[in-house]
Amino acid sequence: MMIYGLNTCAVCQKARKALEAAGKDVSFRDVRADPLSDVELAELIAEFGDRLVDRNSSDYRGLNLWMKNAEAEAQISAQPKVMARPVIRDQHRLYLGWDETVQRALLSE
Repeated sequence: MMIYGLNTCAVCQKARKALEAAGKDVSFRDVRADPLSDVELAELIAEFGDRLVDRNSSDYRGLNLWMKNAEAEAQISAQPKVMARPVIRDQHRLYLGWDETVQRALLSE
């Protein structure tokens, strides 16, 4: 299982701890230190679309108007911190966030 996020993201840390406590083999990738490739980003955009950009973040609000109107791929490539987090890959399934639905799906297996 792979978690894509930021080392400093409290939600990412909470997800990682819960999954590890449930006995899951978890790897973590900080998308700021190790950015997503174009292929990886395209796959996530295909799965989540514009939901992959956290438009409520201060990093998003700090983007210039041109970048705010750009495609999600361009926004995340330019500023990885605007990516909604965590993105969790469990084999061939992808999950966005750490809400009850995601927790139930990943912790009840």
